[in-house]
Amino acid sequence: MIMIDLQHLSARDTYKLLIGTIAPRPIAFVTTESAEGAINAAPFSFFNIVSSAPPLLSVSVQRRHGEQKDTARNAIAKKGFVIHITDEQNVEGVNETAATLAPDESELDRTHFTVIESEKLKIPAVQEAKVRFECTLERHVPLGEKEAIMTDLLIGRIVCMHVAEEVYDDGKIMYEKLQPVGRLAGNDYAKLGEIFSLIRPK
Repeated sequence: MIMIDLQHLSARDTYKLLIGTIAPRPIAFVTTESAEGAINAAPFSFFNIVSSAPPLLSVSVQRRHGEQKDTARNAIAKKGFVIHITDEQNVEGVNETAATLAPDESELDRTHFTVIESEKLKIPAVQEAKVRFECTLERHVPLGEKEAIMTDLLIGRIVCMHVAEEVYDDGKIMYEKLQPVGRLAGNDYAKLGEIFSLIRPK
């Protein structure tokens, strides 16, 4: 057994070890809206359930060179965001939104997704996702040292959940019809029992 002391590793080397072992990870496809009305969309695989009572989800948004990403900045300013579940049908479009664009550009312009209004929030959503959660911002937790915040942890309270009829059965989600996709390391993704690759856009 190899013992690895993370205190002696760079953030990048720690990241590579964690994403290679904490896998597959569900992918939150998150939409937010800027103060100027630009719709931001991006995927995040540091995502999971926090609690069912109250219904809370977490999305961890790592900063880029110490600067907040659009998703975190918008979610904090507007006090909410929409999380869509990534599945086999929408994953290529979701992957397109991983491109780095200016804050006033919408990643959705790179896709064929349909923008729709949310039910409880004033934040737009994407119609093609089989499951989506409208979330108000329950808590924002900056993570890191005071001099160098590295991550914005967003905890959202689900105020409305939308589920496609074909994946819903008597209060349960039929995951074989949802066909969720998980994130591995590098360019690898996992289906339910199968791995495939996608090249992230530059």
